[in-house]
Amino acid sequence: MVSALPRAAGRRALQLILAALVALGMLLWWLLSTGAEPSPGGKVTLATGVPTGVYARYGELLKQDLARDMPEVDLRPARSEGSIDNLRQLVAGRAKFAIATADAVSTYRSRGEPGAERLRACARLYDDYMQLVVPKDSKVRSTKDLRRLRVGVGADSSGVQLITRRLLEAAGLDFDKDIEPVRVGIDRMPGLLERGELDAFFWSGGLPTTAVQRLAQRFPVRLVQLGDLSRALHRQGERTRYYRAAVMPADAYPRVQDGQAVKTIAVANLLVTTDRADAALTEGITRTVIDSRDRIGREVHAAQKVDLRTAVFTDPLALHQGARRYYVSVKP
Repeated sequence: MVSALPRAAGRRALQLILAALVALGMLLWWLLSTGAEPSPGGKVTLATGVPTGVYARYGELLKQDLARDMPEVDLRPARSEGSIDNLRQLVAGRAKFAIATADAVSTYRSRGEPGAERLRACARLYDDYMQLVVPKDSKVRSTKDLRRLRVGVGADSSGVQLITRRLLEAAGLDFDKDIEPVRVGIDRMPGLLERGELDAFFWSGGLPTTAVQRLAQRFPVRLVQLGDLSRALHRQGERTRYYRAAVMPADAYPRVQDGQAVKTIAVANLLVTTDRADAALTEGITRTVIDSRDRIGREVHAAQKVDLRTAVFTDPLALHQGARRYYVSVKP
């Protein structure tokens, strides 16, 4: 009888241990099956662009929506010179996410820039439209007419300058010899044009761009068509395959266009990260980007083009695993 008691106590202890292991196993199964993982939080930098550009305004509005959807994430839009600069900030670890045009991403990769193989996409956003702005009384009617003129071409690390160089080549002009390139961004070009220190400037941005709108309110300007360069541009080969012929609608800049649509060139914007970004964070930000389209679109009209059906077309980048997880979760 005495020896039976320890054996009974041992059996009970073993049963308790087995029950605890079963409970632990069930908890682990539940966590894995529900996809539960620590909620992302902390400071997250988004590289955008110059303060008066569409990238910057989009970033500020996305910050507001993300504060509601992911309150523990502090999204911090950071200014930059543009797409190429954004990608460099991203791979250097100074930003976690960035907005960049598809042609800039392709160029960055083809040059073998540092960290290019680590780039991943979250979503295709909206299209940038190339805009050539001149004073209303200018004699410039096409890109070819820019010869020997002072032309704003965007900062050296901007997507604006990248496509400007290719448009000038399509027009038969040498960037360094046939024009006087002024390497500044949209934060300075309107003022220079207004003061007569520029004869024209190129800008690549969503419609409408606030800086161009404000310029038109105080100084008469005109948009020069770029549609005649489409064929010559695409003859440059693989590097120009991300450009498409497009039309700026007549109401993009009512003060400027006098009810007339303007033929131009467009290129897609991508929300970009790296393969090291947290999957849960990337999934959440991708969800907010898609869900916030209408809210952001009320202030940034270009954002109205963000669409679940086209967001997955992020050529030349593969989707980040977190973004892919979001798209799979909402697939009909």
